[in-house]
Amino acid sequence: MPELPEVETIRKTLEQLVLNKKIENITINWAKIIKHPDDTGHFKQILLGESIKKIDRRGKFLLFYLDHYVLVSHLRMEGKYRLAESAEPVTKHTHVIFHFTDGTDLRYNDVRKFGTMHVFPIGEEFTDRPLDHLGPDPFQSEYTLDYIAERFGKTSRNIKATLLDQTIVAGLGNIYVDEVLFLSRVHPEKRAKDLSEKEAELVWKNARIVLKEAVKQGGTTIRSYVNGQGEMGMFQQELFVYGQEKKACKQCGEEIIKLKVAGRGTHVCPSCQPK
Repeated sequence: MPELPEVETIRKTLEQLVLNKKIENITINWAKIIKHPDDTGHFKQILLGESIKKIDRRGKFLLFYLDHYVLVSHLRMEGKYRLAESAEPVTKHTHVIFHFTDGTDLRYNDVRKFGTMHVFPIGEEFTDRPLDHLGPDPFQSEYTLDYIAERFGKTSRNIKATLLDQTIVAGLGNIYVDEVLFLSRVHPEKRAKDLSEKEAELVWKNARIVLKEAVKQGGTTIRSYVNGQGEMGMFQQELFVYGQEKKACKQCGEEIIKLKVAGRGTHVCPSCQPK
């Protein structure tokens, strides 16, 4: 699943490609992607004639700001956007197409069909699902050490499950949680409320450091992630533990092991992250 760095990379790429383009028509080949309004005819009606003014991001969500509305898009596991000429053949897994007046299309491709789209009038996008329940992401001013310490102290869940909870910290997923916990020398099965003040501070700080570097590298290419221009991210070259099972730890030489924590494959250095 694309996490914050991948979505931010896609956002920056799409801003270069589609700003000020005007929607002339919309083709919907898989209606279940459209969640709000749930009437696809209404979805089309309110967006026709709208132009894309800016593209923002909240956690793992893309926010397309138009003249009067906001399109909130979640890519889920396999969602991708691509700018194409309208005359190009449409591929099998292209489920939503925004046709622009200049003869180009913004095409949403999703092999698993898990992605979602919501449209709200500008100003109402944070008052309802899916954005109303999100916690701050590590680049927001609300993401403070006091906030993190308070949320950690209120849960008996392990720290991995806590960091994956988008209502606590938005944007972190399996890859970056593993990396943050490794750099913080915290075992993923440790209960969040049992972290010392120093450990909580390290997790808080390293989340921002890891995500910032990943954004700089264009995200991490695991399986099929590419940005809006079909280019792969390069942060996988910087990974310490994720995907490094049975390899030597870059810091101590111990063999990286893989566990299942919070229902997810989890990569740990037993020496750097003692249980």
